Amino acid sequence: MTEQSFADRVSRWYEQNARDLPWRGPDVSPWAILVSEVMLQQTPVVRVLPAWEAWLARWPVPAALAAESPADAIRMWGRLGYPRRAVRLHECAVALVERHGGAVPDRLDQLLALPGVGTYTGRAVAAFAFGQRHPVVDTNVRRVVARAVAGEPDAGPTTRPADLVATEELLPVEPAAAALASAAFMELGAVVCTARSPRCAVCPVASVCAWRASGQEAPTGPTRRPQRYAGTDRQVRGLLLAVLREAIGPVPRVRLDQVWSDDVQRSRALAALVTDGLVEPAGEATYRLAGDTPAPVGQNLA
Repeated sequence: MTEQSFADRVSRWYEQNARDLPWRGPDVSPWAILVSEVMLQQTPVVRVLPAWEAWLARWPVPAALAAESPADAIRMWGRLGYPRRAVRLHECAVALVERHGGAVPDRLDQLLALPGVGTYTGRAVAAFAFGQRHPVVDTNVRRVVARAVAGEPDAGPTTRPADLVATEELLPVEPAAAALASAAFMELGAVVCTARSPRCAVCPVASVCAWRASGQEAPTGPTRRPQRYAGTDRQVRGLLLAVLREAIGPVPRVRLDQVWSDDVQRSRALAALVTDGLVEPAGEATYRLAGDTPAPVGQNLA
């Protein structure tokens, strides 16, 4: 089977079976697509859906977010996880206003130069927002290509330059068809060619899948060792950030000291929040979300 027909098969399947996700609509703006791609990093669709809708309702264009503070973005991010993404989205919005008149650029080099936009996100926006031909490679795509083309049961834990090359070789020449194929490869890996329970019976390329032909079984263990959460610095950072998100204005250090009993770990977690640009000192022994405005005189909601 040729590369062209491989993409055609997956694309036809996608057009009939793709999940109805709001950021895939024909009238969705490039900014809304960029926001969705940032939110979907390491976060399930079911959690992203309400957060994405609320974010775009408040900040439908980059200029709306850029006009507010990083603290507003962190609060709006809530418990979506990996809150540095909120700060980077705010920085991205500011850069879009300053460099591109408040619009998301369609050139890949300009996308990659934006804060928080890396190899995957830049190519995803170029393909899904502007219909361009770029290899859009996430974990799901790497798995599809590794299995169907290379005959491997999994693609490994990280994206390599070779993954971009292998995926690009499968894309149709015509840009719009290539963008459709990129979305289709991703969807196939997310809902059919899954890591532990692939649904080969309904896969549109099962008959030409090199891995299926090899007779190898799906891996039984995780590709990556699951990250422990309970008792980690990440958990402590989340507890500290929750207090600061719910407060208006600076929070006394003594209030933050109540969220975790280990003084050393708590101090380390707080220092990491400051280093990451999520929290900033606001006077002697007080802290606030980055860029937060002072509380009104006489008001202390901490």
